[in-house]
Amino acid sequence: MTEGTTTAAAESGDTLTRLEQEGEIAADYLEGLLDIADLDGDIDMDVEADRAAVSIVSDSGRDLQKLVGRDGEVLEALQELTRLAVHRETGDRSRLMLDIAGFRAKKREELAALGAQAAADVKASGEPLKLAPMTPFERKVVHDAVAAAGLKSESEGEEPQRFVVVLPA
Repeated sequence: MTEGTTTAAAESGDTLTRLEQEGEIAADYLEGLLDIADLDGDIDMDVEADRAAVSIVSDSGRDLQKLVGRDGEVLEALQELTRLAVHRETGDRSRLMLDIAGFRAKKREELAALGAQAAADVKASGEPLKLAPMTPFERKVVHDAVAAAGLKSESEGEEPQRFVVVLPA
């Protein structure tokens, strides 16, 4: 191995270790939250797309729906609180993703299908297509689906009314 390859491998290992540490801190924080709320749930940790991913799962997902809230509003707030807990421990900004009861995973599938359908519609019409306002997470999933379909997209507008525009080739 060359020196550059060794350095890149070491940086990759350091990044993985840092993300695993973020996951551990987040898991400890969330376990405390579950205890306070008297909710049952297991915590799974992973590293996906250069970010820590933490999921709270349960056999009876009904209790966990309280932590998801309407349209994932409570989930978004808990994700930010968890990121702050990680930041407090590490001093570094976290891009950690939190999923509860599979809400984000299901949402990701729906949004990927929306992005693919929007791309197909734009290919057929040749006209740009503006989608409804979305959160940053939702826009990222749609952008990825549009790119996978071979088209380009961009975000326009100001938060919280920022939306995706799918562009013809």
